Amino acid sequence: MKLNTIKNRYAVRLLFTFICAWSIGQQAFSQNISVRGVVTDVDNEPLIGVNVKVIGENTGTSTDIDGQFSLNCPPESRLEFSYIGYVTQQLPARQNMTIIMQEDAILLQETVVVGVGYGTMRKSDLTGAITSVSKDDFKQGVVTSAEQLLQGKVAGLSVVQGSGDPSAGATVRLRGGTSLSAGNSPLVVIDGIPGVDMNTVQPSEIVSIDILKDASASAIYGSRGANGVIIVTTNRSASDTERSSIDYNGYVAIGTVAKNMDLLSADQWRGYVRENNIPNAIDYGGNTDWQKELQRTAITHSHNLFFTNIGKNGGYSASFTYLNSQGVIENSAMERLSGSIAAHQYALDRRIKLEAGVTGNFDEWNPVDTRIFERSANLNPTVPVYDRSGNYTSIGGTNTENPVELNNNRFADDSRHRFLGYGKVEVKLMEELKASANVSYEYNSRQRRFYVPTYAVMEGQAEKGRGERSLGDYKVMQIETYLNYDKQLNEKHRLGALLGYSYMDNMYEGFGSTRRGFDTDAFLYNNLAAGGDYRAGDVYSYKGSSALASFFGRINYNFMSRYMVTATLRNDGSSRFGENHKWGWFPSASAAWRLSEEEFMTGTSDWLDNLKLRLGYGVTGNQDGIGDYKSLSLLGADGASYYDPATGTWKKSYTPIQNHNPDLKWESTAQFNLGIDFGLFNRVNGTIELYSKKTKDLLWTYPVPQPPYLVGTMLANVGDLTNKGVELSLSANIMRQKDFTWDANFSIAYNKQEITKLSNEVFQDAGLQSGSLHGLRGLSGIYAQIIKEGYPVGAFYGPRCIGLDKDGKYVLNTDAEGNPVNEYLGSAQPKWNMGFAMNATYKNFDMSIATYGMFGQKVLNATYMSMYDPTRLPAQNVPDDFLSSGIKSDPVFSDYWVEDGSFFRLQSVTLGYSVDYFKKWGLNKVRFYVTGENLFNITGYSGVDPEVSTELVNPDTGEIGSPGIDRYNIYPRPRTVSFGLNVSF
Repeated sequence: MKLNTIKNRYAVRLLFTFICAWSIGQQAFSQNISVRGVVTDVDNEPLIGVNVKVIGENTGTSTDIDGQFSLNCPPESRLEFSYIGYVTQQLPARQNMTIIMQEDAILLQETVVVGVGYGTMRKSDLTGAITSVSKDDFKQGVVTSAEQLLQGKVAGLSVVQGSGDPSAGATVRLRGGTSLSAGNSPLVVIDGIPGVDMNTVQPSEIVSIDILKDASASAIYGSRGANGVIIVTTNRSASDTERSSIDYNGYVAIGTVAKNMDLLSADQWRGYVRENNIPNAIDYGGNTDWQKELQRTAITHSHNLFFTNIGKNGGYSASFTYLNSQGVIENSAMERLSGSIAAHQYALDRRIKLEAGVTGNFDEWNPVDTRIFERSANLNPTVPVYDRSGNYTSIGGTNTENPVELNNNRFADDSRHRFLGYGKVEVKLMEELKASANVSYEYNSRQRRFYVPTYAVMEGQAEKGRGERSLGDYKVMQIETYLNYDKQLNEKHRLGALLGYSYMDNMYEGFGSTRRGFDTDAFLYNNLAAGGDYRAGDVYSYKGSSALASFFGRINYNFMSRYMVTATLRNDGSSRFGENHKWGWFPSASAAWRLSEEEFMTGTSDWLDNLKLRLGYGVTGNQDGIGDYKSLSLLGADGASYYDPATGTWKKSYTPIQNHNPDLKWESTAQFNLGIDFGLFNRVNGTIELYSKKTKDLLWTYPVPQPPYLVGTMLANVGDLTNKGVELSLSANIMRQKDFTWDANFSIAYNKQEITKLSNEVFQDAGLQSGSLHGLRGLSGIYAQIIKEGYPVGAFYGPRCIGLDKDGKYVLNTDAEGNPVNEYLGSAQPKWNMGFAMNATYKNFDMSIATYGMFGQKVLNATYMSMYDPTRLPAQNVPDDFLSSGIKSDPVFSDYWVEDGSFFRLQSVTLGYSVDYFKKWGLNKVRFYVTGENLFNITGYSGVDPEVSTELVNPDTGEIGSPGIDRYNIYPRPRTVSFGLNVSF
């Protein structure tokens, strides 16, 4: 009985325990809820792979291809949603949820991959000064040269579009020029191939551009990196993102001249003659606006078709572009046809990657004779374009030829062909070690065709026609091989290393011919043998070559993503260098410290997202100014002949034309850079850069004594030049909502340049005059600028004007003897460069505004200086306000005409609309847009436009130019409106 009682009690307890456990389980299960939801971005696009976790539990899931998820969790649970590049969110669990993920502006910025030369790095790991510009931030509207994409987009990068000619390029300077006689443009690297003409690829093909600003970043390119490096990535670059699409981008633009000189009209001219009772004034009976007679409404249209098909193990892409851009001056235009194709393929379980591609473009354009602009300003407005017989009116005189006749009676057809072919192979030797080899071939050819008919007033009638043909070819072959090592050693340490070799071979050649004295104009420039007038020097040819061999290496070390160090070294050997300096070393080192990750920064995370300090130093070089064979002793024909009794013939005489210089070498630029990167409130990203550059061994041609030298001049490395400056870049995500986004970018940079040395104990130079004003009335032999120690490049130098005396004559600052005292009058280089842009979207609408400005530069208004001349009336024309200026003096160069060239330009405004309706037809994107360019320009400059060329050295002739001088020959800048369409299939 007792045993049964015990058993019964045990059974009751066991049953009670089971019932309690079952009740608790039922209660717990009954309290779980089933949660379903969808996760999208602010544009309502589903996000795939978002991590969804129950906080405090081991339960979680991720979103599917439609951005949807489902899971079970207790009803009081909170869910965490996390996704790379987006702000992590924690929300209470509900049965039906819709989550909109906000982009993490700081994280997105830091995870951007940028080009660093022979590889890429995350922006968060950079130690040098590198700025990236994506396709979304490029200049909008009509773009005829790729440099224009960067105008106003990068702090410290000056892009000056000194002409409205559609065939003209832009002058690009990064942190000031570094040379007096060599190139000052940055080295361009396209899809890993260095030294390529940036316009080999079309603007529509470029997806991103990385600018290597400081020497610690650009030293990997050694003797070619002194002016910085621009790394261009195109849409044909091999990508592992699987996609298949067809994209069309096209626009039609209408352009008109934005501003003309305000000259006297025919009625104003007649009024002046009447009021001043000028009896010998000739009224030709016309009413002509000579500027507008040369101008037209220009139509530009561009069409780009891009194909791509990329799978897991390979793919291809192809692009075709056609551009037809009329200039706002009659007869000027440029037509371009370009295409590219690239393919890549993986093999051996993706251990080998092969890539090959070709691109080519063909440009044809009609250059204008820039003398037409001076003639259009000079001619009396009563002179009609055509006389009563229907012929061009000709009144004779100097610089008063009919500009319409001059523009029409010329046949100028230039063309340029560019070709680039490349092959790449990448082998994964180990997971962390890759070997790469690139081979490329670049070919550029330019041809000039020109003919002045026998009936042309200028030159044609006197010479009985003149025909010219010239052809120049440029070829570059390169091979580069390198090893890239990148390994995460453990949780704290990451190591990267690069070791490589490069070889480049350049070859150029060309010829040209001129003939005069044609009996017929039927052949134009196509049969020069038909001309009977041949002169010495009318036929020429040339050929040259150079080679560059290089060894380079780089080491990157990252500790805890908090401390980073980079060191590079390059050794260049060039055939251009003198025999005593055939090889040059170019080292650099930089470090970065992410302070925001330190413990002592705890408590700032609610407002400070990122704070990184960077410090770098490096040495780069510039060998462009040396040219080929400049270190050798050369002979040349001196034009004389001698009689050779052995052959009984006359032969040309040759004499030394260049001295031997075994010490000739590259110009070297040492640069120190201090940078601060910061992020605030997950809204604002910014960078501050401080830099100091010193260029040594500047190349210059100096006078030398004879003897011991055979020739009276020599190219030598002597001078020094400095650039110092500060840069600020800001980007802000002002608003980021589902239906509305608003971003803004701002950059400003200051640069101060000074030539600190031009002479030494062997080579002496007291200063070179530049900025010639020869050809302007009364100013022959006068120079407006000087290259001298203590001044920047492009320094205006001359007397100051105190004002006008009672007789309307210029009163100049003079010494005790009454001689004008020459002083520094300012520089053609801007002190400040600024850019500001905004982008906004509202539902299917998008809008962008871009502006840029340059401040502190001087412009010599040589146009008005020569036109404010009382002797021009009544035979010629003058500006309206000359009549009230009080000037009654012949033209005199002084600071009276050196004006402040500062300006702020509204570069472009774009309004677009994306149509969703066509998605059901298989069109992923259909966008219409309209863009207005050059809508207004705020400036105090009295001339037509203050944005004139700042090029010191003429890139075609190598001669010293006239930076910052407005002298008639400024092709007017257009104001355009574009209507465009983007379609993606």
